[in-house]
Amino acid sequence: MFTTRPTLQGTFGMVSSTHWLASQSAMAVLEDGGNAFDAAVAGAFVLHVVEPHLNGPAGEVPVLLAPADGEVRVLCGQGVAPAGATVAHYRGLGLDLVPGTGPLAAAVPGAFDAWLLLLRDHGTKSLDDVLKYAIGYAEHGHAPVENVGATVESVRQLFETEWTSSAQVYLPGGRAPRPGELLRNPALAATWKRLLAGTARAGGREARIDAAREVWRSGFIAEALVRQSRRPTRDTSGERHTGTLTEADLAGWSAAYEAPATYDWNGWTVCKAGPWSQGPAFLQQLALLPPELPAHGSADYVHLLIEGCKLAMADREAWYGDAADVPLPELLSDGYNAARRALVGANASYELRPGSPGGTTPRLPVPAHARVQTGDDPGFDPLGAGEPTVAQLPGEPRVAADGGTRGDTCHLDVVDRWGNMIAATPSGGWLQSNPVVPELGFPLGTRLQMTWLEEGLPNSLTPGRRPRTTLTPSLALRDGVPVLAFGTPGGDQQDQWQLHFFLAATLRAPVRGGLDLQGAIDAPNWHNDGFPSSFYPRGHRPGSVTVESRMDADVVEELRRRGHDVTLGPAWSEGRLCAVARDPGTGILSAAANPRGMQGYAVGR
Repeated sequence: MFTTRPTLQGTFGMVSSTHWLASQSAMAVLEDGGNAFDAAVAGAFVLHVVEPHLNGPAGEVPVLLAPADGEVRVLCGQGVAPAGATVAHYRGLGLDLVPGTGPLAAAVPGAFDAWLLLLRDHGTKSLDDVLKYAIGYAEHGHAPVENVGATVESVRQLFETEWTSSAQVYLPGGRAPRPGELLRNPALAATWKRLLAGTARAGGREARIDAAREVWRSGFIAEALVRQSRRPTRDTSGERHTGTLTEADLAGWSAAYEAPATYDWNGWTVCKAGPWSQGPAFLQQLALLPPELPAHGSADYVHLLIEGCKLAMADREAWYGDAADVPLPELLSDGYNAARRALVGANASYELRPGSPGGTTPRLPVPAHARVQTGDDPGFDPLGAGEPTVAQLPGEPRVAADGGTRGDTCHLDVVDRWGNMIAATPSGGWLQSNPVVPELGFPLGTRLQMTWLEEGLPNSLTPGRRPRTTLTPSLALRDGVPVLAFGTPGGDQQDQWQLHFFLAATLRAPVRGGLDLQGAIDAPNWHNDGFPSSFYPRGHRPGSVTVESRMDADVVEELRRRGHDVTLGPAWSEGRLCAVARDPGTGILSAAANPRGMQGYAVGR
């Protein structure tokens, strides 16, 4: 089939990410003798600089890592709700939803500590070695992609009148960043240089990394983050609020390792983060598939995947979250999914139908029953990028839903010559989420917007608990050996696009003896919004399906005949997948990256 690029192959190392500068920086670390984990950390800090509208150091990241000599683990870089972030507190402010922007939406930042814990435990390089690329691009500048400037323009009024510290970084001289002109963030560069200088005498490599983590928790960085949280800030509610983040919240949290959720399908074992993420929804979609699939890309095939996704996402709404004991074994059991599979009919379903694992009664949040049409709210994107909510002032014109200013997330995959493999999906702390902390050069995150202000739900806002994140990287094994690492930005759409990719990559004809990664990424993609959005204002469009206009016209017509509310999106608008692979028999490494958006690249040799 036609592909935009070749699937790369080699034996030394492969990197795929959502920005070429991050990919090449990670590759430079591999070339300098580092392993996949060193490379991933370097690439991640570059992503903070070159995709500031998509992620930042005070955001979050789930990581799936497969050391060559160990088991697959999840590294959770999703921070928890602060001690003061209670339903009663937010309700007392007159809120029905957690705002989509501002300090009230900020969880304890998780990304920085997760990356440093990974570097300490699994890397080989020093903190200076991995930070020098990000420091260079922040201090000396980089040529920004179009969407950085487009995002800044969409929030210009807010920056100029309210979030003035953000204007100092992203509207220098009153101009938004432009392609072909260097964008600098000297405050961010100064933060990392001060961090390195302050920890230089901490001892060996590991001791210095731990010292840097301590600076984040209780040093000058923590002090600046807390000061910012206490500043009254205008958010999507239209009011000015202060946040709940305290010194104790920062000092008391750290990233941690845990076992992945897994499901065996067609000879593969797929690993995901647990139900504090939406990752198990991918596994449920696999479990719902019948033994024989319709022809790839046919109307029967697309309809089957859409309807299975609706069932999995309904269960996500009813059962997933860190504030409850999630019945995941039952949700992935054969009997449960056989009964759920029988609900898939010939026509599109417009209902949100969670199941009853173990005979229990599902409970949905009240807003989950609301139907929000396209265009009825400023945060809803019919093309499905999903995140982040765009910060706007009341009365501002809504951002056009043509993909021009939407943001979402980043992704990064690495495999090295020793067989180490990693998949990570950094997000949060976007430039449009909170004001830039003037002393640091980056903002707080907004992940608490994914929680509900109703008590007793699996994803209720609960101090000390993780908000259920949409971030969901993937690792897949054959015969117990890691073979494939992949993922995508895209909020609620991530596990839809990843499923389509995974089925295409593993079931279709190989290229050059390996998985056709690029062909699977390039294939026409789609998503549905038949469940509540995880992002403020939590839109829900039953029956909706958005497909790339490259999809076969007969398939589109048949989907409409079956009752799907089909929207034709631009030809290259669905998914931003990255992937790397390793053939354990030959040692050949592969990589591919998404051409959509013209910034994701794979590199390797």
